[in-house]
Amino acid sequence: MKFIVSAHTLLKHLQLIYGVVGTNASLPVLEDFYLQISKDGRLTAAATDLETSLKIQIPVEANQSGEICIPAKVLVDILKNLPDQPLTFHVHPDNGVVEIISDNGRYKIMGEKAENFPREPRPDAVEQSFSISGETLLTAVQKGLFAISTNDMRPAMTGMLFELDAHGATFVATDSHRLVKYVKKGLVSEGSSGLAEGKPVSFIVPKKPLNLLKGLFEEESVLQASLSKSHLFLQTDAIEIACRLIDARFPDYRVVIPVDSPYHLVISRSDLQQALRRISVFANKATNQVIFTLQGSTLELSAQDIDYSFEGSERLNCQYEGEDMRISFNARFLLEMLAVIDADEVRFDLSTPSRAAILRPMAQSEDEDLLMLIMPLMITEPVA
Repeated sequence: MKFIVSAHTLLKHLQLIYGVVGTNASLPVLEDFYLQISKDGRLTAAATDLETSLKIQIPVEANQSGEICIPAKVLVDILKNLPDQPLTFHVHPDNGVVEIISDNGRYKIMGEKAENFPREPRPDAVEQSFSISGETLLTAVQKGLFAISTNDMRPAMTGMLFELDAHGATFVATDSHRLVKYVKKGLVSEGSSGLAEGKPVSFIVPKKPLNLLKGLFEEESVLQASLSKSHLFLQTDAIEIACRLIDARFPDYRVVIPVDSPYHLVISRSDLQQALRRISVFANKATNQVIFTLQGSTLELSAQDIDYSFEGSERLNCQYEGEDMRISFNARFLLEMLAVIDADEVRFDLSTPSRAAILRPMAQSEDEDLLMLIMPLMITEPVA
């Protein structure tokens, strides 16, 4: 097996799938890249952690087919430290040694038999197939990834819920303290199986493959998707990803979204962000509690840490419709929510200091709807 490839091209492609590689003492081959040269001279690189599998096509010059596993970290490290130049890879089938020849160097890596590498799952028993735009998928991930729970005791919330039908897609993430729901109308579904006939589908995708998606696909791309009972398969011409779905029931998010929130606060997103960053410096580090005091057209932000005698407050101009109110939130949660909103102004829909607040961008395109929910904190500091 022999091929020639640009060092920069190989590194760029391998870094796209490197995120799925981990350490595994019981199955060391999972720390490898699987490389295969097909009979028509195409190089395929693959990586897996048994839950998520990635495969990518890399342009090379080759006239010998074959396959080998190469330690991923060693290969990436040497490529990072080489200037861009043609590299010749020569795999010796008798002993598994991979020889890399550069302009001024020669390097040897001990490979592993390709048959030891786990084969990726295949979409044999597909229940649904559809296509979705890269823009829709990447926007949903960007808007909701931060709200996915890290609590393994509630596995359904350690992923993002996908709800798809012929009219659009809904993506939901929550950790029980905050919730993000992103709706995109007009799901790309030409040639889909089931969706066009009005058969909705829902499934939960784990956080790790969602994280990987951010670097894999372009917004302009259209992804072909297949769904089996246990896996989601996404692919473009050059990249394929297969991820095991979370086999659990996602909580009914609809029942926790307040339907009657009579008070409304509209404020500049950037002004609120900057003020929260300053005031949170004085908040208790365990709770990050910042108190909102709403009165007329003024919002006062205040925080204190009794243990260290820290205290700070600021006043901001706003538009507020409702009774005077004091309500507190986790400042870190709010900052994460504000960071994924693009609009210049945001609106809070409120009811009482103990009920969830709804946060929305004031300006949204007609084909999308972003709704965020955040639970308030109990106000612990004494009222002056």
